[in-house]
Amino acid sequence: MRDVPRAGGGGQTGGVAVSSEKTSVAVDPAKLEELRALAQEGGHIELPGWVAGIHPSDIADLVASLDSEVQQLEILEALPDEVASETLAEMEEYEDRAELLSALDETRGAALLQELADDDAADLLGEMEPDDRDRMLAALPSAEAGEMRDLLRYDEETAGGLMTTAVVAVAAESSAYDAIAEIRRQGREIEDFYSVFVVDNLNRLRGTVPLADLILADPDAPVESLVEPMLAVAHPDTDQEEVGRAMGRYNLVSIPVVSDEGSLLGQITFDDVIDVIEAETTEDILRLAGVSDEEELRAGWLESVRSRLPWLTLNLVTAGLAASVILSFEAVIGQWTFLAFLMPVIAALGGNTGTQALAVTIRRIAVGDGLGPNHFEAVGKEVLVGLLNGFVLGVIFSLFAFFWEGGDPRIGLVVLVAMWSNIIVAGFAGALVPTVLDRLGVDPAVASSVFVHTLTDLVGFVMVLSLASTLLA
Repeated sequence: MRDVPRAGGGGQTGGVAVSSEKTSVAVDPAKLEELRALAQEGGHIELPGWVAGIHPSDIADLVASLDSEVQQLEILEALPDEVASETLAEMEEYEDRAELLSALDETRGAALLQELADDDAADLLGEMEPDDRDRMLAALPSAEAGEMRDLLRYDEETAGGLMTTAVVAVAAESSAYDAIAEIRRQGREIEDFYSVFVVDNLNRLRGTVPLADLILADPDAPVESLVEPMLAVAHPDTDQEEVGRAMGRYNLVSIPVVSDEGSLLGQITFDDVIDVIEAETTEDILRLAGVSDEEELRAGWLESVRSRLPWLTLNLVTAGLAASVILSFEAVIGQWTFLAFLMPVIAALGGNTGTQALAVTIRRIAVGDGLGPNHFEAVGKEVLVGLLNGFVLGVIFSLFAFFWEGGDPRIGLVVLVAMWSNIIVAGFAGALVPTVLDRLGVDPAVASSVFVHTLTDLVGFVMVLSLASTLLA
């Protein structure tokens, strides 16, 4: 498999100017119409020249925006192998790239897979149906098919599922001169490499050696004397989030993957970790909002309904619980109708406070930032924040209620205590619930919001109504 560089691009992307020979078109309507015309008119001869100045990422967007799979296949068939393979690699999983590859005959499909880095090729094969995957593997040379099967053994969300086996490694007992010659030889097979790893005669990882040190060293200097220890290593079953955190913490461009015996298996490069961070962030945002992480941005309406309905049903049940509390104080509300105005405000402030605490705590858990050994330091901080914010907001709203209801101090006291206590509880729950769920091995982004919002609604309603029934009787 070729190691095709995926980083970089052209034009203007995300507000950052990127200089390149290739231009960025994204999904330019004019370009899209030109591509449609080429697909409809069978302009296969003109197509390679037409895409020559466009980055594969932008070609992928254009191909994914075509009206039908037939047009997409016609374009892929007409593109040179290198461009077509990069286009498939740049497409998202929800854009049915695996289905497009499956629709190609095995000879063409195998040719495209051989153009890709082994980790990208394994990702594509992993998305295919088993029969189609076996068909493509059978068309690959036996050595490369074996590499693919080895990579497909690993879970896609682990270091093994992210790694590429394409590495540059030199022997610890070799000289600097011989190591440079070996790097030059291996570099012809690997188009883009960031680290030079050092291994012993059993292929066990000893560390890494900077290229600059090798070049400046005496030619007869042993590589072993130049070795720097690895700041981080991963095992095949290491979670991809841990890999991302380690790479960010130590500002690494790659992390080696080793077996339990310490043998070098491959490496994970920064471009793959960028994809992981984006995917994990999207997943956490969707889950925090009560949306399944399986729902993609371009999902159909029926799929969206199916993924959201269970969460909405659970919210309906918890809202019914809060409504039953209100019903039990029906007589109090009937006597003091202004309470119906106060309760939603107090509950809403508690809900917003809980959401803020949730977001901060889940972010800390996700990146391992600022949590003590017992993971409960954030709870104390959020309680203190709630104590101060609750007092300020409680005083403001109690003064409003006091003057609005004719200057009755009891009303101001009800509002102050209810608002204050609800915001304290919201901060406490917003930090405690995800922390406890994380300690229990449950994803805190999935279930926290339902528990926290239900609790703040119940506390807000109970505090207002119970205080009113006691102080205003």
